[in-house]
Amino acid sequence: MKSSVLREAASHLTNADPILAEVIARIGAPQMGRERDAWRALSSSIIGQQVSVHAARAIRGRFAAIIPERDFPLPSDVLSTPDEVLRGAGLSGNKVLAIRDLAAHFEAGKINSRKLGKMDDEEVIQALIRVRGIGRWTSEMFLMFSLSRPDVLAIDDLGLRNAMKKLYDLPEVPKPDAMREIAECWRPYRSVASWYLWRSLDNEPKIK
Repeated sequence: MKSSVLREAASHLTNADPILAEVIARIGAPQMGRERDAWRALSSSIIGQQVSVHAARAIRGRFAAIIPERDFPLPSDVLSTPDEVLRGAGLSGNKVLAIRDLAAHFEAGKINSRKLGKMDDEEVIQALIRVRGIGRWTSEMFLMFSLSRPDVLAIDDLGLRNAMKKLYDLPEVPKPDAMREIAECWRPYRSVASWYLWRSLDNEPKIK
């Protein structure tokens, strides 16, 4: 996301939401990283599912080393690599199936980085959830942190829900309708607002 957009987002959110304004004043300017390579971003998301951040980094490092002459395997490399090699990198059986399915989608042109960039948010989600192991949450993180879409609200994200409960002094973790109501004034920068809420919990965004 461009720095000018991030500055405009911080200004808008400060004026729109007094509670979020306090978070922004404490944390400062937003710094949302971006992984521009769709294949790397999505395969890394599969690798990182249901493991700690430390374990995910270790597995991703071993996965990246599968093809020594490249810094990261291509989809075609994954399709031609035996299961036992992928398992040896630390991928579970389900993740091997998922990352192969993702690779097949890229190789067949069913997922295309340029086309994804031209789709609206819901079209991107619908294209990605056809892949084994990729659901709506992973697709929304991809929208935020790979396509730099500024107005995504991941209502299934537990960290976001917990941050809302804490910051807005709610009696319980909010349900989707309550989340949407709180976030309505954040439009068109709900992605940036979400980043601030993640930071408010642990001083680190859930995904960089």
